[in-house]
Amino acid sequence: MALPRVTEMAHELVARHLRPGGRAIDATVGNGHDTLFLATCIGTAGRVDGFDIQPEAIAATAAKTADLPQVRLHLLGHEEMGRIVAGPVDAILFNLGYLPSGDKGLATRPATTLAALDAALGLLSETGLLAVVAYPGHEGGREEASAVEKWFQNAQGLRVVRYAPLPRPSGNEPPCLLVAERRARTVDGDHSSFIVQE
Repeated sequence: MALPRVTEMAHELVARHLRPGGRAIDATVGNGHDTLFLATCIGTAGRVDGFDIQPEAIAATAAKTADLPQVRLHLLGHEEMGRIVAGPVDAILFNLGYLPSGDKGLATRPATTLAALDAALGLLSETGLLAVVAYPGHEGGREEASAVEKWFQNAQGLRVVRYAPLPRPSGNEPPCLLVAERRARTVDGDHSSFIVQE
């Protein structure tokens, strides 16, 4: 059996935290695949809020989820989620970078992504999961991925896991998944972080 890709692993871990009637956020809806996945996990009794700054991303996602009343889409940056959504939320999923087949110049940026992570942490339930797929291989992606990793390292009260393929000799940096859940008890500075390499 093949090892899961980082996006597949993100879905697998998020699914463990979602039940029918649950609450979820897709912080970067893109083409709508993650939004549809989250909506399927929680069913019509739940709610998924999706954010994106690109009208074409919202339109593509709206088309994929047209028959799903649990989906609410917002043409806003993910840093605005705390103003729109009331917690607690069971799972929050970020898939950073740019819209596939879209304008590569319109990509997520460290400043707004870090603000969105702060907002996400404030919304996350006591048993919730925060998952971020980062892409260091594109222009500006390494800076963002580094900033996101530092945010996870410094966040208090979280158990953090990093899942990533080993870099290839070609120098291409593969995407990575950072996942965090709240810890019932923590010792200051102890994040129990570990790395899983494909």
